[in-house]
Amino acid sequence: MKATMNRQSKTVTDDPLLQPAVFAVLQSRSTGKVKFLQDCKNCRLQMAVFICRNPQKKNIMNGYRFHLQKYRPGSKTACPECGRKSCFTRYIDEAGEISFPDNVGICDHINSCGYHYTPKEYFRDNPTVKERLGKQERNFRTPMAARPIAKPVPEQEPSISFLPSDWVEQSMRRYDINPLYRYFTKVAGKEDTDKLFRLYRVGTSRMWDGATVFWQIDVKGNVRAGKIMGYDAATGHRIKGPFNQVNWVHSVRKVPDFRMKQCLFGEHLLSDTSAAISSKPVAIVESEKTALIAAHFIPDFIWLATGGMHGCFNSEAMQVLRGREVILFPDLKVTDEWRQRLPMLEAVCRRATCSDLLEKMATDEQRSQGLDIADFLLMEDTPQMILARMIERNPVLQTFIETFGLELVDAGRAE
Repeated sequence: MKATMNRQSKTVTDDPLLQPAVFAVLQSRSTGKVKFLQDCKNCRLQMAVFICRNPQKKNIMNGYRFHLQKYRPGSKTACPECGRKSCFTRYIDEAGEISFPDNVGICDHINSCGYHYTPKEYFRDNPTVKERLGKQERNFRTPMAARPIAKPVPEQEPSISFLPSDWVEQSMRRYDINPLYRYFTKVAGKEDTDKLFRLYRVGTSRMWDGATVFWQIDVKGNVRAGKIMGYDAATGHRIKGPFNQVNWVHSVRKVPDFRMKQCLFGEHLLSDTSAAISSKPVAIVESEKTALIAAHFIPDFIWLATGGMHGCFNSEAMQVLRGREVILFPDLKVTDEWRQRLPMLEAVCRRATCSDLLEKMATDEQRSQGLDIADFLLMEDTPQMILARMIERNPVLQTFIETFGLELVDAGRAE
């Protein structure tokens, strides 16, 4: 072997491109870590194996390329899901080729929030980025001889935890203390509000004087999660001060080892195979409250919600929409971002579109406020809202209505 190496050393060392590789091989020989390369008869090939065309790959040889950012003062930001400050750690690309959006990361509040959006999920939801990354890796790929053949290990999906269905039934009472329910009765009336809350399985929690529980029930009837949120009965807006009133049932009930995997709010409605429901197109919005309001005013759609800006808006969760006609109704300011998700939906849906109706209608001020379709639907007072204000000014009117069994008639709908 020595004689062989001596005969080839002149050629190798004369090549300036291979000189660094010679030194690397000699160092490796002293440690015995490249025995499989020592037997290579073609010394020039042996040296070439150690030439890395992409110097940045040296930094990721001993670790994961995509990992959570190391902590330093000011590195943690506000969580995109729960809104709490300085609790969100972003993922970074060690190679420096990809800059992930601000929502790719994990929240410190694992139990109360549970938000974790991984690079794997990001690439799955953004196939064009994954394709571009693949092209870059192919351009800078090291020779095959440098990579030992490894037997693929099948990836095991973690089990999904479910909550007892009777918890849902137990929560669907005491609506009289639920601020969001009281707000809805002023918007849609008690009868229609009762129908909506029963249809979407909306519950009431003991937390925060009757906070609303938005149950996430999948198409198979499994209770994936229950999001608890506080609302103002007068305005219908979420309560975010002095702290953001949002929590999860499994956290409050201290369910051990709970593995939450969210699904679309209202997904259980897709299990209805009747012609009247299955023929309806699906409309997707961000907020659960928006889905309820839109379902009242525009019942021609099956309204579902992602449960937040990123919530469960991913490829896996969208599989339940296979073969459906789907229309996205994003909040103002995020229309372009939601439009980028269309390829993900087009892969499973019969037809997928992203509505720009609000963008065309909105003023600059409305865009800055990030209004959604529910805000536009409520801009004109409903008859129920007008009657509620009249009763507030003169409570005797309510007694008069109850005594004579009077009913409010919407002249627009009557026609």
